[in-house]
Amino acid sequence: MKEYMIFRLYGPMASWGDIAVGEVRPSYTHPSKSAVLGLIAAALGISRDQESLHRRLADSYGFAVRIDNVGQPLSDYHTAQVPPSGTGRKRTIFATRRDEVVTLPREKLKTIISKRDYRMDTLATVVLWERASPPHSLEKLAEALQHPGYVLYLGRKSCPLGLPMEAQVVAADTLLEALRKAKFTDFVELRNLPDTGRSALYWEENANAGIQPQHTFERRDIPLSRLRWQFDVRLEYHASYPAED
Repeated sequence: MKEYMIFRLYGPMASWGDIAVGEVRPSYTHPSKSAVLGLIAAALGISRDQESLHRRLADSYGFAVRIDNVGQPLSDYHTAQVPPSGTGRKRTIFATRRDEVVTLPREKLKTIISKRDYRMDTLATVVLWERASPPHSLEKLAEALQHPGYVLYLGRKSCPLGLPMEAQVVAADTLLEALRKAKFTDFVELRNLPDTGRSALYWEENANAGIQPQHTFERRDIPLSRLRWQFDVRLEYHASYPAED
């Protein structure tokens, strides 16, 4: 049998970043591996500039997610004031958002416009398992989620968690068995979520899912550089989640 760490992600709003071009910032329908590992890294107190630690997390843990409620789409027409950053030796780096808006005179600020997509009332159950030489045990990861080093959020800082994640470690032969063994609180906030259809399971290569895939996708969500927002490609398998026996 294999050990799996399982936890739930729910919030009034979430944003699971997809490939962004220009001013459009789309959201995928379910969490990416990079989003979940970013959340794990934040819980462990790993800062964004510690790139080697982020890469080690990506290499050390397998990832799967069951979408219990895909949520409703929401688009935000977003405007923000930003200063010119300059180029070369004249390039200016601002430490905080406050520095961006008060360092220069107001007339020097520019306005940028973007469209940002969100999912409302999304509910996902995440599964992680160890690969070769993991830096932390699954129990350590579960403990970090209970007592995080940094504030956790669902893709963007404007998307806080709505309920406890209830991270737990279970032993099972397959992902399907592990998910069925996990026990979560029947929170009243989840009882009246809009019906978005049958649950779906997504998992990556070399996982014993206990179910045959119906589709295979490419996801660009393996973090190569958090500072430069560079990601590598992996294969992701999908199947409808079978009803309980």
